[in-house]
Amino acid sequence: MGHEVDIIFNIERPYPSLLRSATYPAIPKSREALEIHIKELLDLWVIRKVGHNEEVEITTPVIVAWHNEKSRMVEDFEALNTYTVPNRYPIPKIQIALTQISQTVYINTMDSLKVFHQNVVTPRARKYLTIIVHCAVYEYLRMPFGIKCAPSHFKRIMNEIFPEELSEGWLVIYIDDIIVCSKTWEEHLTRLSRGLTIIQSVSMKISLKKCHFVFKELKALGHVVSDLSLGIDKNKVAAVLLKPIAQNKKEIQSFLGFSGYYRQHIKYFESIERPLYKLCDKDTVFEMTFDRVKAFESLRQALPTAPLLLMPDFKLPFKLYIDASGDGLGAALYQVQIINDKPVEGPICFISRQIKPM
Repeated sequence: MGHEVDIIFNIERPYPSLLRSATYPAIPKSREALEIHIKELLDLWVIRKVGHNEEVEITTPVIVAWHNEKSRMVEDFEALNTYTVPNRYPIPKIQIALTQISQTVYINTMDSLKVFHQNVVTPRARKYLTIIVHCAVYEYLRMPFGIKCAPSHFKRIMNEIFPEELSEGWLVIYIDDIIVCSKTWEEHLTRLSRGLTIIQSVSMKISLKKCHFVFKELKALGHVVSDLSLGIDKNKVAAVLLKPIAQNKKEIQSFLGFSGYYRQHIKYFESIERPLYKLCDKDTVFEMTFDRVKAFESLRQALPTAPLLLMPDFKLPFKLYIDASGDGLGAALYQVQIINDKPVEGPICFISRQIKPM
């Protein structure tokens, strides 16, 4: 794509010792996989090998993560991210992006291939983006994954590439997902052609195996989207149902982050999660009491049984149902729509908030 990204780091010499990490130990299988990943990045000019006469002051270690016998190289940028100046460019909320897709008939999604690697980083930023492995030190020439400001930088670039399409409302971009939606077949073909022409003109690469063209219902942004409703992607939920009850605070935080992504589908979400939310407090000793186990199971079972949400029709009136208790507030937004020639009242979203004790 050729866009140059300047990542700003708030670091002064002498650099903190936590930014000069050694390599992580790895089993032979992982070391072999790492060498393959490094060669691939070198061949694509994503990284370059740092010469033995060059000064290296910051080194980020990497690990190899395995899933279904497939390996993935992961850089541990946690320390560097603490010194990375945030990019405040706005990223749209999931619900806003999903609402944009509402009331459309034809949808397709395109996945940008290794999206961050398609943009170069400035020479000033490169000296901070050095990774260390068992065989050498390498410097990133292109945007790596794992830098906290990378999504905001990419969103700004995409907005500059598709300004008219985004303002017209038929193109939705969320991180590396490009979604085209239309109400008629002819309209969709025109818009799809227009989007692909722009993608080609800027030399953007897309992953064909992750693209879905011209569907009336498809999976996007962790949901099942159609012209009528919005549902939770059951494949995303399946793994959570098979896991045992959380054994530590980190697992609780991970579970709450996942379930919170679907909070608009779950009635009284924040009231249910309250015992688990309190457990994440720094001063709270981890203990899965009866109430916490009950809350965990209630949230877990709510995910696969959550109702489909109607896509809002802003030309029709809404119904708002509200409720309150001593520890929380709840609301449900409903609408009556004509489905299969019959009036059907269904939920648009559920909202809840905890009340802090006085």
